[in-house]
Amino acid sequence: MHIPDFLAPACAQALHAHLDSAEWSLVLNSGEKVFDLGREARTALTPDKLQNLMLGLHQQARAGFQFLFESIRVPEDATQRRADPTLLNRFADFMNTPETLTLLRTITNVPAIAFADAQATAYGPGHFLTTHDDNVAGKNRFAAYVMNLTPAWTPDWGGLLQFLDGDRHVAQAWTPRFNALNLFAVPQPHAVTLVAPSRRRDESRSQDGCAAFNCFFFAFIPPNLRRH
Repeated sequence: MHIPDFLAPACAQALHAHLDSAEWSLVLNSGEKVFDLGREARTALTPDKLQNLMLGLHQQARAGFQFLFESIRVPEDATQRRADPTLLNRFADFMNTPETLTLLRTITNVPAIAFADAQATAYGPGHFLTTHDDNVAGKNRFAAYVMNLTPAWTPDWGGLLQFLDGDRHVAQAWTPRFNALNLFAVPQPHAVTLVAPSRRRDESRSQDGCAAFNCFFFAFIPPNLRRH
């Protein structure tokens, strides 16, 4: 389901500006191991090392699950979010209000929805997320969200959220659209297509400087199954 204009325009613009000034980590995997490269680790990557890293990840993506994107993690604990009331944390709180959760239960027809998990992600040139279904044992996920904060985008640049049918054909694909909420059932095979290398990083930012493809992913988890 695609819901345009989910937030008030001023709220969406403020969140967009906040993410532009935030500190992002580069997140990638090697098999089941996940690596989170912060500012220090990324600074140590020379252009040649970064290029070799990306080439290696693209090769690994030929078989098996692979991803490469930027991320800002959001605490699951509401007390931690209140202690650091950034706009991103406040948005996560908003998604966990009784009013919002009631709306999501109605839209999805899943009364068991009780909690919204969150992180911010940004896809730059060469970034991608291969096919997966978000079904993690023990997490009891019912649905997933993508909250788009991309001011302008075209499908030619990649970064599409695409869904696969039983024959592995692309059944549907959504282009990033500013202030639009995408909602889909879990499990469901989907991927984020490779962002074109020709899409230079400076071109991937608007006048406000926010990354080209920003999204918030949410999985709904009953309180007794939340991670600690």
